[in-house]
Amino acid sequence: MAQSFGFTYLMICLLAGIGTIVLLTVKYRVHAFFALILACFVVGIPMQMPVAGIIDLIKEGFGNMMKSLSLIIILGVTLGVLLEHSGSTAVMAKYILKKVGEKRAALSLSLTGLIAGMPLFCDSGFIVLSGLNKPLARRTGISVATLAGCLSTGLYAVHCFIPPHPGASGAAGIIGVDMGKLIVMGLLVATPAMFAGYLWSVYAGKKYAPLLTEEDEEPVVSGQLRYEPGVIRSFLPVLVPVLLIGARSFLSVEAVEVSGWLNILFIAGNPVIALIAGVLLALSNISKDKRGTLNTLMEEAIAKAGVILVIIGAGGAFGSVLAAAHIGESFQNALPLASMGLLFPFLLAFLLKTAQGSSTVAIITAASIVLPLLPAMGLDQPDGKVLAVLSMGAGSMMISHANDSYFWVIAKLSGLDMNTMLRVYSLATLFMGVVSIMVIYLLSLFIM
Repeated sequence: MAQSFGFTYLMICLLAGIGTIVLLTVKYRVHAFFALILACFVVGIPMQMPVAGIIDLIKEGFGNMMKSLSLIIILGVTLGVLLEHSGSTAVMAKYILKKVGEKRAALSLSLTGLIAGMPLFCDSGFIVLSGLNKPLARRTGISVATLAGCLSTGLYAVHCFIPPHPGASGAAGIIGVDMGKLIVMGLLVATPAMFAGYLWSVYAGKKYAPLLTEEDEEPVVSGQLRYEPGVIRSFLPVLVPVLLIGARSFLSVEAVEVSGWLNILFIAGNPVIALIAGVLLALSNISKDKRGTLNTLMEEAIAKAGVILVIIGAGGAFGSVLAAAHIGESFQNALPLASMGLLFPFLLAFLLKTAQGSSTVAIITAASIVLPLLPAMGLDQPDGKVLAVLSMGAGSMMISHANDSYFWVIAKLSGLDMNTMLRVYSLATLFMGVVSIMVIYLLSLFIM
């Protein structure tokens, strides 16, 4: 569809598209969906694509993303909402705190963020769990800056790597990655990233005194209900889908054809089936007196999922336009992509994240650009595609600062000023990204 243009002209068109996304989302606060759709025209029209053709590409890319990810996103968001409102998240937090001990309260919050963050998006998770920070600061003498940093980075670690979080899900859909492998390998990367955030938060937060107020006597988890399910019942909606999807990724089609039990496991490990199981388990944790609000909770989940889906769909549309423009071929001929390997998608996502603030937009935009470049980088095999998505996830961590809405959620709920947030949380995200790409590189040595 696109004419043949030189590399310099193609780069100008691409940068114009990316610049449009950054300008509209950062300066004018335009929703990412509209910014991504407009970027399709900013790239396509200068490349002499007919407007009708661009619209067809947008529809095709958007439709492909909806086909592959809509159910996963809707079910994942529903699971998170049910865990939040059933009190399961509060139970998990209290259990981890009890087992790890208040003396290691910072580590317990990091672990809580890592586990609770699998179904909960990082901003929602922090809102639900942030009530623990100030009471723990009073009882342990650990600064609120440290505790808030540990909880926020624990949640952030899984947010950037593991479906059903929107960035990882969107990139997986664009690149064509097995969800099970992405979850398993994402956890292998997210765990060291969580520890990096924990260690820096403990180190940098030492200089700040705990914020002690009279109303912070007992730890309260935001959104906690009077009824709380048991510990095992609270963890099952999180662990069962992860285990089923992870187990499926290790099964081959040949093995499934041989064994009936493996066939059942293979079906149960389908991300949609596994998430349905998680939702049903979470539904069983809703107290009887609260079941009348189930319809409201479902509507809340659908509304949240809709916002995510339109961004992911627009990302797929942008990728479809870039593919038709053959920008990947120009990159392949002009840059030493073979020698850059995983570093290219990492740096691309890092630049996009730092510029416009959203990890989701950064990784989805990066995935659209990276897809046609995978063969040149030697990442077009199944494991290579997983590593490419993870490397973009690592880049999308860096650097969370004042243009990131999550940054302000943490600051406002924790009562931390800009300087403290930059020194503790923003630098923590930098170290998390660096540690993550190092772990991803080590993984590549074993599986590639």
